[in-house]
Amino acid sequence: MILFFKIAIQDIRTNRFLNAVTIITIALSILIVSALILFFVNANDYMNSWKKGIKIIAYLKPDIVEANLVDIKSKIQGVYGVAETDFISKEEAMKRLRKQIKRQSSLLDGLKDNPLPDAFEIRITEQSANSEKIENLAVQLESLPEIDDVEYGRKWIGRFVKVFELFKLTGYAMSGIFFIAAVFIVASTIRLVIYSRREEIEIMRLVGATDRFIKVPFYIEGIIQGALGGIIGLAALFATFIYISTNVEHGLSSDLLHVRFFSLRLSCTIMLCSMLVGWLGCFISLRQFLKE
Repeated sequence: MILFFKIAIQDIRTNRFLNAVTIITIALSILIVSALILFFVNANDYMNSWKKGIKIIAYLKPDIVEANLVDIKSKIQGVYGVAETDFISKEEAMKRLRKQIKRQSSLLDGLKDNPLPDAFEIRITEQSANSEKIENLAVQLESLPEIDDVEYGRKWIGRFVKVFELFKLTGYAMSGIFFIAAVFIVASTIRLVIYSRREEIEIMRLVGATDRFIKVPFYIEGIIQGALGGIIGLAALFATFIYISTNVEHGLSSDLLHVRFFSLRLSCTIMLCSMLVGWLGCFISLRQFLKE
């Protein structure tokens, strides 16, 4: 095995330009694909935290008396998908409205009566945090005789989820394209190296060298190319991440937007995929060459 590594490293040194092109190509592919993965990792975190904060507001009919509130709350809690229920009186709702429109709160001073209804603020379980289940939950709440109306932003929730799913699908497609492109570029590079050494390989076969003895150094070369490309790509992405995240933390509250880099496990998985790219490219080239 030590001999195979020496041969592979010698090939890399001899064909520096071709190997440099291959490593840079793999690095760029890993950089782009990893950037997409990093975006979706953080977007998924944001989606999960957003789902935990989804609330449904159930407005009560104006003739509901305070004595019935406990019974109404128990009915709402009994609906599948409801995690927590808080009663918001019309007075509390008015206070919240004044805080939300601080500068324009004087517009509310002329009101003789409080026009806001009593309501229940309902937090849903994480398992029920998709547009269809939220819609079903809202229908069940509206069917209660004490509930006048239900509001949860049905339009923008559906659109937001659809846009996110579209981005995920696009990311998967682009990742697949860059993976295939990197494999074929590595294959082309290895093929050029093989043809530059074809006379040497023919002599090795004539003196009894097995196909395994010929193939293994090239496989090691492809894995080394993939490993170097993966390291460069992840290092470039990490440097970019540090720069951007530092500016984001200065510009925004960390509670509002928190971004994180890959875990060690995911970073190792990306490295293995990068090495797999190098190995596959070598495998394709050797298979075609040995058939010829």
